[in-house]
Amino acid sequence: MAETPVRTRQDSAKSSPPVARTSTKRDAFFDNAKYLAIVLVAMGHAWEPVMEGSRATKAIYMVVYSFHMPAFIIISGYFSRSYTGRPHQIRRLLTGIAVPYVVFEVAYSLFKRATNDPGHPISLLDPWYLTWFLAALFIWRLTTPLWLSLRHPLPVALGIAALASFTPNIGEDLNLQRVLQFLPLFVLGLVLKPEHFQLVRRREVRLLAVPVFVGALAFAYWAAVRMQNAWFYHNSAAQDQGAPWWTGVVMTFAMFGCSVVLTAAFLSWVPRREMWFTALGAGTICGYLLHGFLVKGAVYSGIFATNAWLNEPAGKVFLTLLAGVAMTLLCTPPVRRLFRCATEPEMKWAFRQDAVSGAGPHRTGAGRSAGQAK
Repeated sequence: MAETPVRTRQDSAKSSPPVARTSTKRDAFFDNAKYLAIVLVAMGHAWEPVMEGSRATKAIYMVVYSFHMPAFIIISGYFSRSYTGRPHQIRRLLTGIAVPYVVFEVAYSLFKRATNDPGHPISLLDPWYLTWFLAALFIWRLTTPLWLSLRHPLPVALGIAALASFTPNIGEDLNLQRVLQFLPLFVLGLVLKPEHFQLVRRREVRLLAVPVFVGALAFAYWAAVRMQNAWFYHNSAAQDQGAPWWTGVVMTFAMFGCSVVLTAAFLSWVPRREMWFTALGAGTICGYLLHGFLVKGAVYSGIFATNAWLNEPAGKVFLTLLAGVAMTLLCTPPVRRLFRCATEPEMKWAFRQDAVSGAGPHRTGAGRSAGQAK
């Protein structure tokens, strides 16, 4: 019998296939992108009460709304690629998305009843204000294995979104219009690969992003007096906006293309290295869910109605800076730790030990679901 050669460690390393390793280090690029996108969300909400009558403000608002949530959704989809419904992933889905949805849907409903509408119902089927994103993310994440099993998932998702855009009787349960119309962006994130994000970081793309944004602002200024904001919210059918049904199909593809191009332009300018705000990217879901109380509280208290100077250019600049500072503070680690019981609960008592032990040492939450689903 021939003697079996002794394989050295180096030989084994050369001949053995590479083993995928789970990195515990967060990618600064994606944390930076999430932080910047969530700050733009807060700024957009701050502009809404003072936008009426200002064509320039509405144009900026339209451009920002074309890509800030799409960017967040695409990144969420990208980090959901590993979701297969394993026990520890189900646990993260429940504790990071479902539980925060229930907690904040009830909290926002009670807040509205106490400040503006005593008869406002408490319903887990009708997301109010910000909580629609958690409902949508739950559904998208849960259906991820289905999309990954299809040969051409993106065309299918676009077809579903187009159908939803002219189906006004879908109803308001779980804000399904938004779930279906934003679906292609999540599916796009699922099919993207790391090299696609490397592509948008190239210098040529960064330079090209400048005329893209200038052109978008110019078009938005023209469209500001001709286009309804509902097209950017994706929460209603074409007929609900007084448009013919086929307009919904056209706008589905037009808005998807616009969102993808502007998201790529936005990502091209996102810093790749660690910045002073990189760590805040892990707390974006906390800032997202909490800032709504500040915005709606200001509206219901009459601050915008009694302070006309906020409608002036200087006032809008002040609101923009205030929104940025407030969102930054809400994403900080102390605030995140304070509200972790609501936004990222452990709930080990509710799960079998094998599901808990398989989750690994890292917290997930919806902040990581716009991050990672491993």
